[in-house]
Amino acid sequence: MSTRSLTPAEPSLDGRTVVITRPAGTGSPLARRVRRMGGVPLLLPGLSLRAVDGAAAVAVDLRAALNDQLLIFTSPAAVRFAAHLAPLRTDATVLAVGQGTARALARHGVDALAPLVRQDSEGLLEQPALAHVQGRRVALIGAPGGRGVLRAELLARGAQLREVHVYRRGTPRWQRRQLDAVRQLPADARVLLSSAEALDNLQQGLPADAFAQLIQAVAIASSERLAEAAHAAGFERVAVAASALSDNLLTAAARP
Repeated sequence: MSTRSLTPAEPSLDGRTVVITRPAGTGSPLARRVRRMGGVPLLLPGLSLRAVDGAAAVAVDLRAALNDQLLIFTSPAAVRFAAHLAPLRTDATVLAVGQGTARALARHGVDALAPLVRQDSEGLLEQPALAHVQGRRVALIGAPGGRGVLRAELLARGAQLREVHVYRRGTPRWQRRQLDAVRQLPADARVLLSSAEALDNLQQGLPADAFAQLIQAVAIASSERLAEAAHAAGFERVAVAASALSDNLLTAAARP
């Protein structure tokens, strides 16, 4: 008999394998949640996160950005890497792309505004604090690349935009045991997806037979946009979670 215990509101994963595609080194807390819910976690990162070159110069840029009027942190990783470069003390209005990023800022004593419903760039742009940014000094703190939605729209709205790249994303290296586990993935497995870039890395970087097996599983997408990307990548079964937060992803993964 299993000795695991669930909270009253926590559903069971009933032994399903759950593929966690969060960046390398960040998936362990989610893996522990999967085990507690009676699932089998498989860490298969879609991204690697690395410190930027020239950290001293970036730290100078970050300290200058902390004196701007509006600060936008694009991810929990942006918070983590920025905090390594400088204390996050600021009088600016601080915004976070999602609740996970807002929680990361709170751990550093920073109160941040974040969308509650649509936790992505489009959702953030609907925040009243970004409605009138003409001529205002706005700092965007994150990594190079991505969709560029925030950058383009803030410039279109007339912001004096400063971008500070405190980390960079790359393609991870997978171990043989991870690839072998993907090749044996059962059809009722769930694949948690919260980044189109991570999905693209998996599609382009995994051996063809491994990716072919991966897309036989059920994709759990963090948004309608990710759901469309999952379908385009070859997943035939896709469910949409309420957000990229762990609670919402795992609730969707536990559905029949």
